[in-house]
Amino acid sequence: MAKLLLELLSEEIPARMQARAAQDLQRLLADRLTAMGLAHAGTRGFAGPRRLVAVVDGLPRVRPDVEEEKRGPRVGAPENAIQGFLKGAGLQSLDQAEKRSTEKGEFWFAVTRRKGGPTEAVLPQILIDTIRAMSWPKSMKWGSGTFAWVRPLHSILAVFDGKPLPGQLDLGGNMPPLKFGNRTRGHRFLSSGQITIDEVAGYIRQLRAARVIVDPVERAAVIRAKVETLCIQAGVKVQHDEALIDEVAGLVEWPVPLVGTIDAVFMDLPPEVMVTSMRTHQRYFATLREDGSMADKFVVVANMITTDGGTEIIAGNERVLRARLADARFFWDQDRKIRLEDRLPALKQIVFHARLGTQYERVERIAAVAREIVAQEKSGFFRDVDVNHVEQAARLCKADLVSGMVGEFPELQGTMGRYYARHEGLPGEVADAIGDHYSPRGVGDACPTAPVSVAVALADRLDTLTGFWSIKETPTGSRDPFGLRRAALGAIRLVLENGLRLDLIRAFSAAETAHAAATDRDDLLAFFEDRLKVQVREQGVRHDLIDAVFALSGEDDLVRLLARVKALQEFIGTDDGRDLLVAYNRAANIVRAEEKKEKGLAAKIAGALGEKLLQQAEERALATALASADARAATALDSEDFAGAMAALAELRKPIDVFFDRVTVNTDQTELRLNRLKLLARIRTTIDRVADFSRIEG
Repeated sequence: MAKLLLELLSEEIPARMQARAAQDLQRLLADRLTAMGLAHAGTRGFAGPRRLVAVVDGLPRVRPDVEEEKRGPRVGAPENAIQGFLKGAGLQSLDQAEKRSTEKGEFWFAVTRRKGGPTEAVLPQILIDTIRAMSWPKSMKWGSGTFAWVRPLHSILAVFDGKPLPGQLDLGGNMPPLKFGNRTRGHRFLSSGQITIDEVAGYIRQLRAARVIVDPVERAAVIRAKVETLCIQAGVKVQHDEALIDEVAGLVEWPVPLVGTIDAVFMDLPPEVMVTSMRTHQRYFATLREDGSMADKFVVVANMITTDGGTEIIAGNERVLRARLADARFFWDQDRKIRLEDRLPALKQIVFHARLGTQYERVERIAAVAREIVAQEKSGFFRDVDVNHVEQAARLCKADLVSGMVGEFPELQGTMGRYYARHEGLPGEVADAIGDHYSPRGVGDACPTAPVSVAVALADRLDTLTGFWSIKETPTGSRDPFGLRRAALGAIRLVLENGLRLDLIRAFSAAETAHAAATDRDDLLAFFEDRLKVQVREQGVRHDLIDAVFALSGEDDLVRLLARVKALQEFIGTDDGRDLLVAYNRAANIVRAEEKKEKGLAAKIAGALGEKLLQQAEERALATALASADARAATALDSEDFAGAMAALAELRKPIDVFFDRVTVNTDQTELRLNRLKLLARIRTTIDRVADFSRIEG
């Protein structure tokens, strides 16, 4: 067995594209090898600022003979089917096909036999096809060439079994082709000349000697360890930021962390401003004191070893950061001169969506919806909240969008609003609600718990969802340009984690009124149902049970719904629950089958039972049990005792079993048959009071 090494050396590849590109290169190469009948032990991929690398282990040196067969149409099939089969199989006539008998009759088969040969003979074309199949979010052409790549390619290293592969990539135009070879280059500045590669282990070792760490995971580990060591030496702690470590690992081939100092004049800026200035624009690591406050040190990861120990690099980065923070200081000082309330008219100039109005109109809607949420919530969560504070926070929650700081750093929206509100002396819960109303942004983000914050955050999401539903801009497939799935998940978390007892339909209605537009509430509720399934899947809650409870008319209180689902799941997990489900399905199936056969039967069996027609003791016992269970379940459901409702249903198991054992439903006596079908329909109706059992699997 042999190894294949492919390296594509180019100008700097954007860090955000590297990981995906390495995965694509692995996948495309593996697929093409498999298609050629070249089994292998696996592929590995590496990416860095200037190179993409793929390694294939365990490739045979000689390709085996391959025989493939494809079944075609039945013997005697129409001519067009025969011709399509021949064309697809690459055959000229049926004489080249085989006729075989199968269990389903006689069929034509096409058998293709490919002779093997040296693996190295087919690898060049496989590599060319793989390279051309690569897809980038953005690509470019260079010179007069027509070939597009993320950045100009400099060389292609292709080594198989210790020897360079012949081959070349046509760049088009007047550009000379890029020939395969066994040479590469090391670090742009810390090495010189070309490096000849004979095998994979040597490649990684030789590049390390040329100041290139090929594996991005190793580069990240080196950055992590060196940054932490430097910070310990400087008496500070690095602010944990794995995403930044991964990004920086995509920017440097030979990481050299250095510590710089922040001018004291900037240390009174909000820490979020300082961190964002360093992280977003400069890719610096922020540091903290022992008490968790911002330290006056930062870490920059250079891609260079210098004779002065990095002194000039540090000084240059300190100058750049000084300018960044000076801009932030200007915005900070200027923004605090204007009250948030006075910024509201400027929101009229920011369009939220062409068909949904401006941000000014939006905050007015959010305020109206937030008031309704506070008014209708039934658990008492908002009992002590000041509605005026809710309305004030809602109206001011987007005001910082027109501040200088948020204009420079959009990721600080909400955060700066909180600071400006505190500077004005607004109530603490108002300031916090302005800062919190974008949360939770994602799965790992904390959910607001303060009542004013929860009301505004939930109103914001309901306004978004009902607005886009009203203009029929809803998610389709994987397409969700307005983040509506994320908005619904955020709304669900706000409700469930705070135990809010809200009727969603009423909340939708309030948002519709604010929009002065109608939405398909049932469709929006179904969308929430789908998101709820995603939300609770990790808790082991079955999706079919959510369907069963959501199917109940008027069940749109998520807290109550989830409590009912969990009680149902516990019940279905018992013998009584499983047996009752079987009995329910048996009764429902009989009724459904008879309704299909006899037009108008559904109306006939919807009325009251004929007591005098209950002839057998078993049907009288079932009728009595159904009346009792129905009454007990209704009382339990009214008090939200879902376990009690399930217990009431459990008593039906035995009388239903006995009924089916001893009573013939489809008797020849018409009135008796109808009455017994009414009894079966009553089984379905009584059990469906708790949940729609027809939607439960198994």
